[in-house]
Amino acid sequence: MEKPFEEFGSLVFSESMMKERLPKPVYLSLKKTVANEGTLDRQTADSIAHAMKRWALENGATHYTHWFQPLTGTTAEKHDAFIDPDSAGEPMTHFSGKNLIKGEPDASSFPSGGLRATFEARGYTYWDVTSPVFIKDNVLCIPTVFVSYNGESLDKKDPLLKSIKAVSTAATRVVNLLGEKEVRSCTPVVGLEQEYFLIDRKHFEQRPDLRLTGRTLFGAPASKGQELSDHYFGALPKRVSEFMRDVDNELWKLGIYAKTEHNEVAPGQFELAPVYSNSNMAVDDNQLTMEILAKTAEKHGLACLLHEKPFEGINGSGKHNNWSLMTDTGQNLFSPGEKPAENIRFLLFVCAFIQAVDDNARLLRMSASCAGNDHRLGADEAPPAIISIYLGSYIEQILYGIYMGKKSKNEKNPAEFSPIAGLSYIPHDNSDRNRTSPLAFTGNKFEFRMLGSSMSAAVANTVINAIMADSLNHIAEQLEGIKYLQDVRAKALDICRDIIDKHKRVLFSGDGYSEAWVKEAARRGLPNVKSFIESIDVLDDEKTIAMLTGLGIYTEKELAARKAIYAEQYVSIIGIEVKTLLSMVRKSVLPAMSAELKFYGETMNAAAKAPKFIKDRVSELEKLIDRVYTGTQKLEKEYAEVMAITSAEKAGLRIYRETTALMNELRETLDRYEVIASPEFYKVPGYEEMLFSL
Repeated sequence: MEKPFEEFGSLVFSESMMKERLPKPVYLSLKKTVANEGTLDRQTADSIAHAMKRWALENGATHYTHWFQPLTGTTAEKHDAFIDPDSAGEPMTHFSGKNLIKGEPDASSFPSGGLRATFEARGYTYWDVTSPVFIKDNVLCIPTVFVSYNGESLDKKDPLLKSIKAVSTAATRVVNLLGEKEVRSCTPVVGLEQEYFLIDRKHFEQRPDLRLTGRTLFGAPASKGQELSDHYFGALPKRVSEFMRDVDNELWKLGIYAKTEHNEVAPGQFELAPVYSNSNMAVDDNQLTMEILAKTAEKHGLACLLHEKPFEGINGSGKHNNWSLMTDTGQNLFSPGEKPAENIRFLLFVCAFIQAVDDNARLLRMSASCAGNDHRLGADEAPPAIISIYLGSYIEQILYGIYMGKKSKNEKNPAEFSPIAGLSYIPHDNSDRNRTSPLAFTGNKFEFRMLGSSMSAAVANTVINAIMADSLNHIAEQLEGIKYLQDVRAKALDICRDIIDKHKRVLFSGDGYSEAWVKEAARRGLPNVKSFIESIDVLDDEKTIAMLTGLGIYTEKELAARKAIYAEQYVSIIGIEVKTLLSMVRKSVLPAMSAELKFYGETMNAAAKAPKFIKDRVSELEKLIDRVYTGTQKLEKEYAEVMAITSAEKAGLRIYRETTALMNELRETLDRYEVIASPEFYKVPGYEEMLFSL
């Protein structure tokens, strides 16, 4: 093994480690549990816990924790030391099967949307046997689900696991009906591309808005932005290269296959992408990736910004979610094969995806949304808020050929081209890319490009799994009872024709940024939900509730709780932005403006005949100060009125429609001042300093 990868997976209690350290009957019992074919008894759990403890201690761990993902969108952990007193009061190490399987954090202090009252503190974490245990900062971390005393889901992992089971059952059902009886399960696989910004830490510390909200609440554009496209895929700055090397090493130790890294379009923006894994592990790994990016940046004197739009006027950051389905026999169900037009399984699963997306566009929109992503969706670097699917002309032509009852004339990809300068083999995809599409087919998977960079990917993947399970179950119901395989295949083509007929409105290959598409989408009846707070209404929709409860992923009570939590979080996030903006204006900007006005005023008064520049500057500063002061007064009054609204959802809608407009109005004035501000008075780091100092 090459030296850089010698420590790969060294901090993971992986399957190979379990096979090496566990007694064979215990290892086989755990394998059956992971495959959902058995359950662990106490004796087996104790044996596993003992082996884990020994391995953890050998690797420097002193504590263990149940690592979980509450509805805050981040991760949580409570550390317990392995050390206990024995009967004689002497120190001993202890870690039992009960410690491994069950924990009890305080449930009342996490968002619950009414599922838990403040005085009802009990909540439980239970070991997720399908995600590997790992060591982080000398702590043995056990991935877990988090539920209330009554069993309600209080986290993002529990519904994800249920959705994985639902889509596996549905996909296996359809594949078996198509004649592949040997398939016993199907797994959603995901690759999450993570975008982020890096700036010098001293600038981060000097900006309360970045520290408290993750984005700059004001700031004039730098003289240079991304217009030259010279940062994109450019040579990595030395500090960034060293940072990335350390990030890779930390991720590799945790068994995360960090694969691709490069400069993104905006100055100071970068991307990291891993190798695909099952969706549960992919979500866990991405949470770890975000944490490691932030911690490693600090070690290098940098700050990692994961907010969707930390800087106005340049590209924001997303988390592209590449999703597909794999059978336990190793087949990708979205692989077109050499002859896509004759690949019934591929065509049927693509059509199932089309149906799922069109039937649940509003739910998908909600799943990729947060307050920060409202600044990004629809901008030039992100898909529009209108959900559509890009298949590429080749696949789309095949589907429309089936719909029209015509056999495709193209057995080869029409986009193939001649070899280049002596190369006889040119690997080539069967579709181009459409960066403006929220959902693009990219060879053997669908890329969901709407997800925000700071978000947990759990909800988006839960929704994709759920809507596909629902779509595939409807297809299976139509195929069941047909005796002969040739008739099943004929019926499958009929189902494809019907789906294309009913759902072709969601297929779009053009420019998703254009005004023409907005009008065309409205003509087609596609929803255009502009904001996160407006999107949460879908959780009240009877059809959505019936689907998600019918699949056993959420209860109706859990869905209502999530809607309440999302509304509360939106109000809180924008509220922090408002308070931070007002504080920065009063403590930093207005004093700087006043000091500068005093300087120019005294200069003008001291001169026998003041130059026009001095007079104009004094006049401009006076006007800007008045506008800033008036803007802060209006914003403060508006925010007080919002806080008096008892309904979080109504308060959120008021914030989106009115409060944010006042914030933008104030920002416009602040940015105008920054353009002319003298650094002698104005000390807030600007865009040029932050984006071009690496």
